[in-house]
Amino acid sequence: MTEISQQAAPASTVPTKALIAGIAANLALAVTKFVAFLFTGSSAMLAESLHSAADSSNQFLLALGARRAQRPPTPEHPLGFGRERYFWAFVVAIIIFALGAAFSIYEGIHKLNNPGELQNLGWSYGALGIGLLMEGFALRVAWKEFRHLRGHRGGGLLETLSRTKDPTLPTLLAEDTAAITGLLVALVGVTLSVWTGSSKWDAGASIVIGCVLLYVAWFLARESHSLLIGESASKEDREHIQEVLDADPDVDCALELITLHVGPNTLLVLLNVDFREGLNTQGIEDTVRRLETAIRKRVPAAKRIFIEASSLASPCD
Repeated sequence: MTEISQQAAPASTVPTKALIAGIAANLALAVTKFVAFLFTGSSAMLAESLHSAADSSNQFLLALGARRAQRPPTPEHPLGFGRERYFWAFVVAIIIFALGAAFSIYEGIHKLNNPGELQNLGWSYGALGIGLLMEGFALRVAWKEFRHLRGHRGGGLLETLSRTKDPTLPTLLAEDTAAITGLLVALVGVTLSVWTGSSKWDAGASIVIGCVLLYVAWFLARESHSLLIGESASKEDREHIQEVLDADPDVDCALELITLHVGPNTLLVLLNVDFREGLNTQGIEDTVRRLETAIRKRVPAAKRIFIEASSLASPCD
């Protein structure tokens, strides 16, 4: 016997404030930094301009993925479109690598081999100062969203980010942190170029910024790759489901407990259950409904539950 319960996934919780703040900040910064590059010829400023342009497009793609993920299931996609979030997060990682990291490193190497004189450096300092203020604000908004996500569970930054199945907030935090780091590196590179009279420090800063973006791209691609392949529920949620099964008097044991996230807030639960001997068909149906209700109460993300009665004789022995 198989009891199937399916419910449409609710709209995912998206850190909207962090996305809007990030898009607005990065669009303004991309223009500001590019103007500074035109007046100074600084490789670090050009790298930072491309960095901000990439970040704004990335955050737009994250918002697009969140919107597309809310579409209801179709016959061709019966489990819904929750994984759209994971796909677009992976695209973001590719853009960071191709547009941000690769070009920044290339530009830095090019300027090392063909050094030039930096001019009108006041523009660079002005753009960097504005950038630090705006990126600091965007990071502050993202950090507030992170604290809300962490909630009562507590835990450190890496632990919480690895636990979440929503790629949006980790991407925003990684981008904002990389942006602050890149601005500080650019500030150091420009300042050293002023002190030494050599533009090689500015070129070196561009390479360092590219390396920072390269690490961020690798980190986000790794996380998105894992989610795209399919991640199970957290250990805590799996334990909650097992506790429900152990507590039910009509369940002898669970032969299989398989969970799979088909979206940030939608969990697929597959159970192969050995029911108490002598339980009739009506009793099994009542037990299945009871289990579904109890599981959803303990694990709200468990929107789709498949429970199969074991056909083996005394499988728990």
